[in-house]
Amino acid sequence: MICVKKGPHHGPAPIPEEGKWVQAKEIKDISGLTHGVGWCAPQQGACKLTLNVKEGVIREALVETLGCSGMTHSAAMAGEILPGKTLLEALNTDLVCDAINTAMRELFLQIVYGRTQSAFSEDGLEIGAGLEDLGKGTRSQIGTIYSTEAKGVRYLEMAEGYITKLALDKEGLVIGYEFVKLGVMMEKIRGGMDANEALKSSTGTYGRFEGAAQYIDPRKQ
Repeated sequence: MICVKKGPHHGPAPIPEEGKWVQAKEIKDISGLTHGVGWCAPQQGACKLTLNVKEGVIREALVETLGCSGMTHSAAMAGEILPGKTLLEALNTDLVCDAINTAMRELFLQIVYGRTQSAFSEDGLEIGAGLEDLGKGTRSQIGTIYSTEAKGVRYLEMAEGYITKLALDKEGLVIGYEFVKLGVMMEKIRGGMDANEALKSSTGTYGRFEGAAQYIDPRKQ
């Protein structure tokens, strides 16, 4: 057969990485911090995974899980497994839980296509940046809302914290709530503050809480 010569070879399309445009040809060419979500086969739980990758190696991992008790233990194992592995190693490592494995796959796709939160940040984000999403008290932000047609809605936990009271207006509609910042409260108790004082100083309100027509305990009323 006649050998037809190959035309111009431009290499891979450049992707944005930590303030640079990079033609990634090997795993070591990949850097960036990003988040992704995975779910297990029966879809009873989910995992939010945050990775900070430097030159193809995972240097930082934050594993947050929801909805499955076994998944929390799997997260503990994944937290030990991930740092120090290359992206390719992590993609082909059993991270114990379907949801965590799926999250790893989704993150791999984001990172190798340059879809990272640090894509245009010069030199990327330093190790420790993954904790910023947790805020004060270093605790995941959780939203738990339960409702029935017969009894309506109950706010149990919001981004601000653990809900202790719902404020209702004259028509019985939710207009605000009282919450406890559990992470902040625990830090104060660990620092030596009396538990009751820590609870009081970590309690706040949201919305038109003051002057409501009625207050209810969302877990008991």
